[in-house]
Amino acid sequence: MNDLDVHLDVFEGPIDLLMYLIRKNNLDIYDIPISQITQEYLGYLDVMKSLNLEVAGEFLVMASTLMQIKVKMLLPSKAEPGEEGEGPDPRGKLITMLEDYQRYKHASKTLETRFARFKDVFYRGSPVFSNDEKFLELEFFTLLEAVKRAFERVDDSKEVQAESFPIESRVEKVLNMLKAREWILLDDVFLSETQRLGIIVCFMALLELIKQRKILAVQDSAYEEVRIYRAPEPGELPLGDRPAAV
Repeated sequence: MNDLDVHLDVFEGPIDLLMYLIRKNNLDIYDIPISQITQEYLGYLDVMKSLNLEVAGEFLVMASTLMQIKVKMLLPSKAEPGEEGEGPDPRGKLITMLEDYQRYKHASKTLETRFARFKDVFYRGSPVFSNDEKFLELEFFTLLEAVKRAFERVDDSKEVQAESFPIESRVEKVLNMLKAREWILLDDVFLSETQRLGIIVCFMALLELIKQRKILAVQDSAYEEVRIYRAPEPGELPLGDRPAAV
């Protein structure tokens, strides 16, 4: 299976993954449990490699940085010349990076909100740019977390390498599941899979359907269940404007 090169606006780099783990575990960026966060970070890298995602060098650099900080925190710290008590916190540079990340992320959210507010306002002489709608309404790492849970459920010892898992079959599977229901849970897509390769192909099928704008992956708020909806057909009311089911 060839490496899958994924380019998503919400999937930016190792700092995104770190902040995702910090928010998910409700941690304080000024008092990060390095041992815990390093273990979880490496776990997500393993999932990415299992999915044949191309892991950029910056993700590996961050992994080595976390492990280096972990080692330094296990060693007795030495104060700088002229200082009393313990030396500087090994997490200092990492905390500064996370602070900068939060500031830039907040600024980008502000700009995104203003864009959404004024995108349909045009002035005489101003150019009009086309804007593709974003159909992935959750963080990419949330998808990886569902894959990680599915991997933990299957028994690797029962893998049958000779069995074929065409992606078309999993695309059809997802679409058939949505024929019977208005929405399905993300975890339900992987539930019937008994092998890691089947889970991987399901994941690729989901990405392909999102890319083709045939499904919507929606999360109402952070860390809640992820629902998969069929994307509205041309002329059909958008998801948020449909009347409530009785």
